[in-house]
Amino acid sequence: MTRVAAIDCGTNSIRLLVADVPPTGGATDLVRRMEVVRLGQGVDATGRLAPEAIERTRVVLAEYAQIARELGAEDVRMVATSATRDAANRADFEQMVLTTLGRLPDVVPGREEAELSFLGATASLETAAAAHGTAAPRAPFLVVDIGGGSTEFVLGDGSGLRAARSVDIGCVRLTERRLHGDPPSSVEVQATVDDIRAALALVTEDVPVAEAVSLVGLAGSVTTVAALALDLPAYDPDAIHGSRIAAPDVRRVSETLLAMPREERAALAVMHPGRVDVIGAGALILRAIVDEFGMDEVVVSEHDILDGIALRLARG
Repeated sequence: MTRVAAIDCGTNSIRLLVADVPPTGGATDLVRRMEVVRLGQGVDATGRLAPEAIERTRVVLAEYAQIARELGAEDVRMVATSATRDAANRADFEQMVLTTLGRLPDVVPGREEAELSFLGATASLETAAAAHGTAAPRAPFLVVDIGGGSTEFVLGDGSGLRAARSVDIGCVRLTERRLHGDPPSSVEVQATVDDIRAALALVTEDVPVAEAVSLVGLAGSVTTVAALALDLPAYDPDAIHGSRIAAPDVRRVSETLLAMPREERAALAVMHPGRVDVIGAGALILRAIVDEFGMDEVVVSEHDILDGIALRLARG
């Protein structure tokens, strides 16, 4: 058994997993944390990480480093993704991480980000299905990780990846670029859909999505849509993980969120405060994926790149 700490620093949130990982099988969580720091604030427009965003990230990262030390993690890996790849002042961010965590972050390319997401998501699909009393989803899987700045698409099965593509559509990026109204206008929504469709066309150049039998959706936008579709009284990871949300329910929730003013979205019992401003774009990305790729449902996973980081760190 190896105890490791994995940190995923995305465009919208920074997350920590400290887990015990056996040589085979699933890991045992000791701590799983998520804080919204909006590291990618304004990066789509300016090309730079805002100093205040780097400082917000530093504060949370210092807490995570302390937790990892106190729990005796044998190794730590921090992966930074879309916002950092895009930033002209990436070196400022890397120096902050080195000072705070004692090691540099791995600013991974889109393909490795996709590989880690696929590993984390698919490792627990059978267990999640058994917990819900349903049949396990069938491979090949199209794993879709909707982040703040980018979305990763990975096609694969039990033997590994077949194809992957990362495209620059994410809930933060599209909100800042297009969705300015409260609620957004139909013109803003249509412009966002056009951006998403253009990105999905790029995905199909590299990923034969028609081969996919199951669509597996990851990250906060997807899990929030699932919580609303399931009509949960409060956010419940156990109820969400492994759930299957039918395409009509994805469309219904997306339309509802896009029609709501911010105050109403914030009042939803399952809504994380850090997702209030960007959930409309995230739901719209998921809806477009379901529609454009002709999927009947999405299998929802609470396990994603964070779990993939931990598994690879422990097992190589």
